[in-house]
Amino acid sequence: MTKLRVAYSIKDEQSINQKHASKRLTVGTLRMSALSMATAVSVLGISQVACAELTWGDGESYQSENNYQQDGSIDTFMSAAVAADRGDVSALYGYEQAMSGGLFAMYPTYWRMNLDLNSQSSAAVSQFVRQYPDTVMAEKLVADFAETKAGSNDYASVRQVASLITNADASERCAVALGFNDGGDTMRAMAAKSDVWLTTKKQPALCEQLAMEMNNNALISDQDRAARLKRMLRKGKTGDIMALSSRLGTPIAYSALSDVQLNPSAFFSRFGREPASQTNQYLYMYAIGRMADKSYREAALQLDFDIKQDNQRAIKLLNDETRRYAYRTLGVQRMNHNTDDGFNAEAVDWFRNSLDNDFNFEEAEDYAMAAIRFGRWDDVVEAIAKMDGETQKENQWQYWLARAYEQSSDSSKRNTSKKMYQNLAKSNDYYGLMAKDRAGQRFDASRLGGSNLPNVSTADRARVMQDGNFARAFALYNSDASRAYANREWNWAVKQARDNRDDNLIIAAARQAYDMGWLDRAIYAVDNTDRVDSLALSHPMPHQDAVVRYSQSAGIDPAWAYGIMRQESRFVTSARSNVGASGLMQVMPDTAKYIARNLGETYSASRANSGDTNIRYGTWYMGDILGKLNYQPVLATAGYNAGPSNAKRWQPVYGSIAADQYVESIAFPETRNYVKHVMENATIYSSLLGRSQPISQRMGTVPAGL
Repeated sequence: MTKLRVAYSIKDEQSINQKHASKRLTVGTLRMSALSMATAVSVLGISQVACAELTWGDGESYQSENNYQQDGSIDTFMSAAVAADRGDVSALYGYEQAMSGGLFAMYPTYWRMNLDLNSQSSAAVSQFVRQYPDTVMAEKLVADFAETKAGSNDYASVRQVASLITNADASERCAVALGFNDGGDTMRAMAAKSDVWLTTKKQPALCEQLAMEMNNNALISDQDRAARLKRMLRKGKTGDIMALSSRLGTPIAYSALSDVQLNPSAFFSRFGREPASQTNQYLYMYAIGRMADKSYREAALQLDFDIKQDNQRAIKLLNDETRRYAYRTLGVQRMNHNTDDGFNAEAVDWFRNSLDNDFNFEEAEDYAMAAIRFGRWDDVVEAIAKMDGETQKENQWQYWLARAYEQSSDSSKRNTSKKMYQNLAKSNDYYGLMAKDRAGQRFDASRLGGSNLPNVSTADRARVMQDGNFARAFALYNSDASRAYANREWNWAVKQARDNRDDNLIIAAARQAYDMGWLDRAIYAVDNTDRVDSLALSHPMPHQDAVVRYSQSAGIDPAWAYGIMRQESRFVTSARSNVGASGLMQVMPDTAKYIARNLGETYSASRANSGDTNIRYGTWYMGDILGKLNYQPVLATAGYNAGPSNAKRWQPVYGSIAADQYVESIAFPETRNYVKHVMENATIYSSLLGRSQPISQRMGTVPAGL
């Protein structure tokens, strides 16, 4: 199974959904400033936790080891949440006292401090972390504080709390690095260099800020600056270009960049009449980038013309580095137009013309994807070699390196590919399943317990509710609180148990979640723990009768339907995406209307979202797409996510292509990963359902588009 890294969803930054606000208000909210501590406890009906420490002031502490089974403070949590929503600081102070020592004691303090985080001191934040150690809200407060202070250039405050952040996401890592980059500890700041320095993809604002400020870091060399400058010239980032070129001793004026931006063709016309200079090399890269933004085809013609002209000159105006990076710019731009213009091997040629030892990951990935698409296996090897060592070790690139070696005329490389497949086959993720097929192995669900739920001891079951993080997660799940709160606590609880190598606690909690119907978190627990395997928990099969019946009626494989459902909603019946898709199968409203019309039914939004109807509609639509897309499940899966028209656009123009090559070259990253996960899921479900089908057989080949 795919073991996903615990990401920043642990400290989810999304705003909290107030769909249960009306219920919360019935609990009653109090302006606590007018109440004494005793009155507050009496009115709010706090059930104090047995053996909990209840102190206040400098000596206050939080009892993290306890039996929280009887803790009844969730109603008080709900009331405090309403006070936080309306920004009632006075009430929150009261709730801090009333909830002291309880399961949710940290929340009112967090909400109060978070209302005006920029005004908080690092000492106050540090005190909160010490008071509530190893809790997700302590981690969230200190991480949010670091981001806020970094955003306002208060780097001293960032440094004072940096050591307290234990699970930083990308933005938080950049916040910490900004603190140290400014504070003289340049080595610690450089830890973030590989993440931000050469990237040209969209990244958090603090990471953009860090990359800009690292220009003045003493450990950044001129070679580093020149490498980043080329990327900024390609992207047209004026501020970075001016700052980097200035540090390199070849300052480029804003007016020069503006002139090229307004009329790249005029620059190319006069370029040949001007003397060779480093500034003009940079401006040429910038001009090619701006022309390629409008038309990569026009930019390619311009570059070919200029190189031919330059080759006739006694003294070249375009040096080798400029030529190579101009071709790199064309290759990247061409890959950005695969959906609109179709795939073309010219992208591979342009990347090959750009070969040097200075590729960033995005460039190497684009090169690899283009080479994979056209089976240019030598180029696949070249592209992967341009990635850093750790990236090359990832299953994805080990698989494609093995695929490339498999095509080699060199017998030693073919033998190496076999060994690589055998090593990859130890995993049950997408690439592991693909490798199993090529190594002559077969996935067997029974080796991972099949549909049998793991046995959990009475002691381990008890330990779940003795763990404050899991106890909070379950209490929140059983309340009217927004699910975001429960999910955040759960994700953190899994991380803490995983870090403590407490597999039995994770299994016990996941089993309890499964028994309650909280399937998405049971899945999360297993997927995010390397040492725990339980297919019954990670690949549950709810609504099995309906899924099998409706799948058969639609003429599709039930394993594929489960594969889609697991990826779409993680079996959360009320799931709703930010674009309006809803239900177990995440059916869009317009799609549901189309389905209802074809089934001769009157459309009803509430009925379309209900479990049974949503399954019936989703499976019917899967069958509909499958029929329209050559009965090819990979195409249909891509079509379910990105729309049938896009799936068609990505088909080859002539001949067929191996399905794994089609998938790896899907132009939308979200859809690319989606298809991989669905094919992985479906392969596992086919074994669980007793109709095992290897992933390569399931995926087949993708024919040419009509």
